Amino acid sequence: MTGPVGASPGGGGVCVVGGGLAGIAAAIRLADRGLPVTLLESRAELGGATYSFRRDGLTVDTGQHVFLRCYHAYRDLLDRLGTTAGTQVQRRFEVPVLLPGRAPHVLTRRRLPAPAHLLPALAGYRLISPAERLAAVRACAALRRVDPDAPATDGQCFGDWLAAHGQSARSVRRLWDLITVAALNVPSTQASLALAARVFRTGLLEAADAGDIGRPLVPLTELHAVAARRVLDRLGVRVRPRSRVRWIHPEPAGFRVGVDGGELAADGVVLAVPHPVAAALVPPAAAPAAGDWARLGAAPIVNVHLRYAHRVTRLTMAAAVESPAQWIFDRSGPDAGDEQHLVVSISAADAEIDRPAAELVATQRRALADLFPAARHTPVRDAFVTREPRATFRQNPGTRAYRPAAGTRLPGLVLAGAWTDTGWPDTMEGAVRSGQVAADTLAHQLVSRPRHHTEAAR
Repeated sequence: MTGPVGASPGGGGVCVVGGGLAGIAAAIRLADRGLPVTLLESRAELGGATYSFRRDGLTVDTGQHVFLRCYHAYRDLLDRLGTTAGTQVQRRFEVPVLLPGRAPHVLTRRRLPAPAHLLPALAGYRLISPAERLAAVRACAALRRVDPDAPATDGQCFGDWLAAHGQSARSVRRLWDLITVAALNVPSTQASLALAARVFRTGLLEAADAGDIGRPLVPLTELHAVAARRVLDRLGVRVRPRSRVRWIHPEPAGFRVGVDGGELAADGVVLAVPHPVAAALVPPAAAPAAGDWARLGAAPIVNVHLRYAHRVTRLTMAAAVESPAQWIFDRSGPDAGDEQHLVVSISAADAEIDRPAAELVATQRRALADLFPAARHTPVRDAFVTREPRATFRQNPGTRAYRPAAGTRLPGLVLAGAWTDTGWPDTMEGAVRSGQVAADTLAHQLVSRPRHHTEAAR
C-alpha cells in the first residue's frame, strides 16, 4: 500500500488515519474482512486519548476512564484484545455519595427487573427531601418515554426538561448531575436532552444491570495500546506510529495520502481523528459542511492526583456533592503498601482547566479533608495535575446537527470517532461503535462503487 512520490493510487488496501479506539476498531474490522490495512498514528503509541505515562515510578493514566456494563461494543473489543481480565465490573451498580460532614450514602440497585431496580435507591436517597425523591421517581418514569433518536429531542436542554418535570435545583445538583456531568462532561443546564436520555435510559432505566460500573485495573496503555498492537500485528495490519497525515487527495482510482516523509496509495480511507483534525484533512468535496464541525467545540476534564502517606479511605470509588471534588478513585497500585493514591476527576472543568496546579491541589486537599477525616492530618507525599482540554466535544442542545454520518460524499472516504453521529455521547463505547460502522460502510462502498472516481468527485 505504500508507494513513493508519483505512485498511482488504488493500491488495493485501506488506510486508517488515527490509532485511537475508533481507529483500532475500524482496522480490526477491515482486516477481519480480508482487506490489507495500514494504520497511521501521529503519536508513538496507539490508544488516542486513552493512554498512560510514567511519573516518579508510577504509571499514570491521562484520565480516569470508566465504562458501563451496557458498553457492549467496547467490552467486545476488550475481549478481542484479550484484556478483559484487566478490568473489573461491579456485581451491581453501587456508588457511595459523599456530602461534607455526613456519612457516605450508598446508591445501589436492587435485584429487581427494570425500572423497579432503582426505586428503593431513589426512595431512600437521604441527600434530598422525601418530596424531591418522589418527584425524581416521576421524572425517571417520564424520561423512559423520551426518544433520544428524535431530532427534536436533541434541540432541547436537559436542565429545562428537569425543571419542567418538577426537579428542584438541589435535586439536580445532588442527584441528576452526579451522572450527567460525569457522562456528558457538561452540567444538566447545558446538556442535550437526547444525549442525557441515552445515558439514563440505556445505562440506568431499561435494563437492571446496564449501569454497573467497570474500571480498568491496569494502565490504559496496557489495556488498549499494547494489546491492540499485538492483535493488529497478528492480523497483518501495518501499524506506522509517529506518522502524521498532512493531506488526503482523491484520485481517479483511489486516494493519495500525504504522510511525513512520503505518500501512501489507497483504495479507501478511514479518517478516525478528532473533529478539528478531520476538518483540516477531509477533501472539501467529501464534506462541504466540515466547517460546521468546529461548532461541536470542546469540553475539558481535569484530574488531581494526591499520594497520601497513609490510607485515608477504604472506598475504591465515590462521588461527591456540594464539594469541589466530583468523582474520587483509588488508584493505589499493588506495591503501594500503606500509601494511597487518590485521583479526583473533575468533568465540565471550564473553571479549573487554566488554574495553576498548586491551586487545584490545595483546593482538592481541603475538599478531601472535608470528606475523609483521616486526610486532615495525613501528609501528601506527591501531588500533580493532568489536564485534558479537549476531552470531549461540548454536548450541548443542537449538536447532533453538526455530527456527521460515517459516509461522506466521496465514496471510499469515511469518518470515525466518538464525535460523529453515533447516537451516543462522546464515550469509549461511542468511539468503538463509530469505528465499526465506518469500517462496514467503507467495505460496502469498496465492493459496490465504480472502479474510478469521476473528475467531478474531486
